Amino acid sequence: MTERLAGKVALVTGAARGIGRDLALGLAAHGARVQVADREAPTETLAALDVEHRGLALAADIADRAAVGSLFASLDRLDILVNCAGITGWVDVTNPAEDVWDAVVATNLKGTFFCSTEAAGLMRAVGGGSIINISSVVAARGHHGLAAYGATKGGINALTIQLASELAADGIRVNAVAPGATNVARNLADEPRYAELWAERIPLGRAAETDDIVGPVLFFASPDSAYVTGQVLYVDGGWTVVGDLPDAYRERIPGS
Repeated sequence: MTERLAGKVALVTGAARGIGRDLALGLAAHGARVQVADREAPTETLAALDVEHRGLALAADIADRAAVGSLFASLDRLDILVNCAGITGWVDVTNPAEDVWDAVVATNLKGTFFCSTEAAGLMRAVGGGSIINISSVVAARGHHGLAAYGATKGGINALTIQLASELAADGIRVNAVAPGATNVARNLADEPRYAELWAERIPLGRAAETDDIVGPVLFFASPDSAYVTGQVLYVDGGWTVVGDLPDAYRERIPGS
């Protein structure tokens, strides 16, 4: 395999499981030394990386500004940041829970912002870098129960544009990948028929697997995208073209 990221140091937040875990493995497979972070140190993900490309397993709640500062203070170099940490937080708009709203905004949007600004300081020291934010199709299409989540992902898309503009002079590119319906444990816990229900509505005929997100992130992390910044790439099997929800997701909040 070509080591497109040889000599680079990456950090993936939300790396304990799901998309974040596979992104860490993908970056390492292409030559990066990968640091992994989650609310509890993702030691199992770290152990899955080959020794040559294994960095640190770090514990940090990115909703906590001080914890973000401590996380980045433990790093001596950074070329690539993948902001994958996030929570869903289902919200009933007829009786919204303020604590759920606050938790989703603090983790998904505030956390992404402060991780990015901390990363930018380290990237300036090496002449630039790449920040990749993990957004969602929910930023672009309505979805029952996801007012808080969708608002934060829309905010991430806007933040991507703003940071791309402000950090370009430092040689730092900022882009976002917006996955569609993805077959991960968190979604299956909400709806056991998740992959089946979504496959019926997606033009390419299936829900995404985590591997489907790795390639687009590698593109933004690598020199292949050296002249690309401020972009949001939807990786959704064409779902945003039609935006059709499964009936189960029109009628109730999954898991309720």
